[in-house]
Amino acid sequence: MVKNFYCERDFVQRSLIFDMDGTLFQTDTILEISLGDTFNHLSSLNQWDKETPIEIYREIMGVPLPKVWETLLPDHSKEIRELANSYFIKILVENIRNGKGALYPHVEEVFNYLKQINCPLYIASNGLTEYLMAIVKFYNLDNWIVETFSIEQIQSLDKADLVKAIIKKYNIQKGAVVGDRLSDINAAKENGLVAIGCNFDFARDEELSQADIVIDDLIELKLIVHQL
Repeated sequence: MVKNFYCERDFVQRSLIFDMDGTLFQTDTILEISLGDTFNHLSSLNQWDKETPIEIYREIMGVPLPKVWETLLPDHSKEIRELANSYFIKILVENIRNGKGALYPHVEEVFNYLKQINCPLYIASNGLTEYLMAIVKFYNLDNWIVETFSIEQIQSLDKADLVKAIIKKYNIQKGAVVGDRLSDINAAKENGLVAIGCNFDFARDEELSQADIVIDDLIELKLIVHQL
């Protein structure tokens, strides 16, 4: 679905800034097992005696991890939350390196095309650096991605600030943010870029309604990029 808006064509180079989880990487493929392992670990420490709150995590997917643990462990200490966070990242990275995850369909095809038309690509994610680099290295995304940025690199937890830092570093004047959640859409709009919403696993209709463009498959970017 493409809304009726159009940016006048010119010769300014287009850039695309991608979210990672739920946009490029099918986090759902390793989410449940990794979260389950984490809460089993907490149980072994007598810090948890319920089922893994997977559905709650699905609802907040995409927010920075400190906020995740505040939500999942509201009655636990900061130390326990940090322990859970460290263990979760460790398990996620192990699962990625063991090939248990997956990219969304057509990532490589789309990236090859965008590289051919000289469209610089970046990643801006609320994920931690270690986790992001595990994905980038396992799937060789650095063959196409100029640089991967983590929320850890800025003082705030606002994705708009992260996108702003990318724009400033690379002097981006035109392009889009591609992501599945409201934080991606807001990051685009607050920085004068087009907001492309991905109607994938964790997306919500009420959030996608605020995007300039909504796609159901990354392959659609091969046409949309020429409208930016």
